[in-house]
Amino acid sequence: MLDQPTVDRVILVVLDSVGIGALPDAGSYGDDGSDSLGNTARAVGGLSLPNLGRLGIGNLDDVPGTPPETPSGACAKMASRSLGKDTTTGHWEMCGVLLDRPFRTYPDGFPPHVMHSFEARVRRGALGNKAASGTEIIKELGEEHMRTGMPIVYTSADSVFQIACHEDVVPLPILYLWCQMAREILVGDALVARVIARPFAGRPGAFVRTDNRRDFSMPPIGPTLLDYARISGVKVTGIGKIHDVFAGQGLDRTVHTKGNADGIREVLAAIEGGQGRAPGSAKEIIMANLVDFDMLYGHRNDPAGYARALREFDDALPRMLSGLCPSDLLIVTADHGCDPTTPSTDHSREYVPMLMAGEPVRPGVILPDRDTLADLGATVAEALGVKYGGAGASFAEQVLRRP
Repeated sequence: MLDQPTVDRVILVVLDSVGIGALPDAGSYGDDGSDSLGNTARAVGGLSLPNLGRLGIGNLDDVPGTPPETPSGACAKMASRSLGKDTTTGHWEMCGVLLDRPFRTYPDGFPPHVMHSFEARVRRGALGNKAASGTEIIKELGEEHMRTGMPIVYTSADSVFQIACHEDVVPLPILYLWCQMAREILVGDALVARVIARPFAGRPGAFVRTDNRRDFSMPPIGPTLLDYARISGVKVTGIGKIHDVFAGQGLDRTVHTKGNADGIREVLAAIEGGQGRAPGSAKEIIMANLVDFDMLYGHRNDPAGYARALREFDDALPRMLSGLCPSDLLIVTADHGCDPTTPSTDHSREYVPMLMAGEPVRPGVILPDRDTLADLGATVAEALGVKYGGAGASFAEQVLRRP
């Protein structure tokens, strides 16, 4: 244990789906050979990420164009111990909640009793009810939806009940209400991790999904790092879909965003809004999710877009780092993989990076692989002096300077 916490603020940025190589059990998930970061770099003929490189990303994965170098802070690979490879599982685990069985999935669509209940609640039939790509199913059924007003219901390899509606046919408040109704139905034996509103716009043949997605998640099955932090008097801010993933639990403030660019702006605003804080100021966790890697590029098998998004984040890193106060930690990580180069459009079972920077961090630390993402939650708790009861073993002593 640290003699005295050396950190007042933690900025935790989750690069949604930026995995760094297949886990040993990836084969049982159909994910042998997956490597979201490394395979993307190879697919585009090399990927120069100099700022992530200085934080140590090239030490954790073979990234053509970004060679290994002594990290300016600390870095490690982290494995998922929970069963599953979805957003909810990854975020919960890094905050100390492990799942001993995966969420239920519906590869053949939802059973009749679920659909009958949903249709009765929304007072109309539904289209689809199958596993499908979100962009493909609106191509297939979008015109019929516009003619009938019937929602498009579909799922994926993840535990999700997704409802797609054209914004000119079903206003957003109604779509969100239907999602809340579905959330009430999908419990018990029919439990799914997330109900997702998938609004779209445009004309037949040119439909596009909008930025008004909303996730309606089940609450965490136990207290998370965010809960323990609030109990200890630490302010917690969620940026992006953090509110959705944790069903609002453990958050003092929420900032919804529309894609990576918006999320990066909000992270920068949060970091720079704290400039001038003296050591010993009120403690805070800022947790952000940047979703475009996964939503726009991983699931659509677009390595060029994935690479572009990585470069854009890399370009923003110097400003993030320069905005840190002396008692701030910046941590960059991920929740799972979604390799855009494999035939699958689903998430992939991968290691994720842990890159830590800031004045409290010892430079040049490359940790052994961690066997659970929960070690990160335990470390953040110890760094902030939070009384923590979640899973994981802290590595704070190995990476933080002593006061």
